[in-house]
Amino acid sequence: MSDEHRPVEDWATDYDIFDPDYVKEPGPVWDDLRQRCPIAHTKRWGGSFMATRYEDVQQLVRMTPELSSRSPTIVPPSPELREEMIAEVKAYGSENPPITADPPEHKPYKQLILPFFTPKATDSYRAFTEDLCNTLIDGLVDKGQCDAAAEYAQQIPPRVIARILGIDPARGAEFTEWTQGVLELGQTNPELRTKYRRIIRDFFAELVAHRRENPSDDVVSTLIAAEVEGEALSDHSIIGICNLLLVAGIDTTWSSIGAALWHFAGHPEDRRRMVREPDLFPTAIEELLRFYGPVMMGRRILEPVTIAGTELTPGEKLILNFPAANRDPEVFDRADEVVLDRERNRHVAFGIGIHRCAGSNLARMEMDVALRTWFERIPEFELSDPDAVTWAGGQVRGPRSIPVRY
Repeated sequence: MSDEHRPVEDWATDYDIFDPDYVKEPGPVWDDLRQRCPIAHTKRWGGSFMATRYEDVQQLVRMTPELSSRSPTIVPPSPELREEMIAEVKAYGSENPPITADPPEHKPYKQLILPFFTPKATDSYRAFTEDLCNTLIDGLVDKGQCDAAAEYAQQIPPRVIARILGIDPARGAEFTEWTQGVLELGQTNPELRTKYRRIIRDFFAELVAHRRENPSDDVVSTLIAAEVEGEALSDHSIIGICNLLLVAGIDTTWSSIGAALWHFAGHPEDRRRMVREPDLFPTAIEELLRFYGPVMMGRRILEPVTIAGTELTPGEKLILNFPAANRDPEVFDRADEVVLDRERNRHVAFGIGIHRCAGSNLARMEMDVALRTWFERIPEFELSDPDAVTWAGGQVRGPRSIPVRY
């Protein structure tokens, strides 16, 4: 048995974010660590520290330059891919700005993409998303059963992102495969990670070249015409931004939609309440984001940092565990429960500080449309086989199979 797959004996000193029981339900581990060792450590998967308390995460996320965002993935790439990425960064700059950029480089790139995800811009994609969700349910509603994750939740974000990028939404299945190859399966499989990273970047390289010759009104053409500090963006930067929008905009959102459907399928009182009180959707979505927040982010420790009595070692990774922070009982009343009408909800599902998710408005819109449409068309549903539900974990956690009947 490899070192990474040994059973965990002490989560404070040897945690494993891919442990099957942890992936299925990490809450008990977070509760234990917050009380006993809020900054845990492991040598697995390249070695890392992990912060689990809301207050600590709030402090750490603002520590620059001590903590760098240039490598926000949690599991390090293979040595070969790492050398390739370092060479590219030296030659062209940040890999996928703004998420892989530190100040001061970060700010102009963040400002560049924010207009794509304003409330007004996001609302312009609502009609497409509504049509998509209804079309998906048209193919499911008469079957009496389906996989709510694979056949519904996972079909929505890839097609919406394709529409935003000016790509044929019919290619959504390819984007799903690529994203899983990089961000899900590729985390523990270096060959897959390298393969799909190259596929994505080659795809966007061809698209950028095509748009330079045939401008459109899409995001890629806008980036080609844009400037950062008076200079046009390089192809490398445009490809990196597109890579970010694709990967970050798919797995996270389908995980959130899927987790919400899983919750309602297994909690009939909450499901019935949503049917009775549809005006509750905005508040309920925030609560579902809090409780099932899918994303953890990594930082590279560049300088010594002491937090909660723990010295963070330069050269190692730090995991900002936003989902654990969202269940901190010091901040949230009834933190371990889903409270659909929770009034005060300062969750950090979208991160905090300068790297807070630029696409949060889009994610909320997709969740809103996906859940409202499902409830309008299929208001009564339940898990058909709870034991058959599967979850993916690591950097992004969410259900991958949710068999339901209705």
